[in-house]
Amino acid sequence: MKHRNLLVRLSVTAALAALAAGVAISATDRYSLKVPGGLAFAEFKGYEGWQIVNISQKGRVVAAILGNPTTIAAYQSGIPENGRPFPDGTKMAKIHWLPKQNASAPGSPTVGGQLVNVDFMVKDSKRFADSGGWGYAVFDYDAAADTFRPGDEKSTPPQAHDAKCGSACHTIARSRDFVFTEYPKR
Repeated sequence: MKHRNLLVRLSVTAALAALAAGVAISATDRYSLKVPGGLAFAEFKGYEGWQIVNISQKGRVVAAILGNPTTIAAYQSGIPENGRPFPDGTKMAKIHWLPKQNASAPGSPTVGGQLVNVDFMVKDSKRFADSGGWGYAVFDYDAAADTFRPGDEKSTPPQAHDAKCGSACHTIARSRDFVFTEYPKR
């Protein structure tokens, strides 16, 4: 009887561990996501540690725009204000949050709250020759499931299901190599 109870407990423990591992994997499996045209979340692995380029607020969201080391070096060299294009390998991430007040900080500043989505762009002039050399992707976040999904027509702004989805909006920044974000003095 003791042996049977031990087996039942071990089986239940193993099942719960497997379930917990499955939940953990689904929460962190964002790196398997990809938009049609090939732009994958995995191409931006480590974006959370990139340097900040700037911040923004538009409509109902606040954002931080981050750049990989290639991006930061390009900005520091004067790109795009000097008229030169960003080099291939430039990557940016724009993280959108719903704003909230931090009541425990002096002055109750507005800070990022619930994650909304993450936008990515990468400069690869061969791969994305027909969209100004840039590939784009939006991955919407579902807080209840702690998962991401590629953006679609229901996203804000609506997405066209491919790595060129941002090129239409970015054409108005053609003179800045299709990049809106400025790099302010530090």
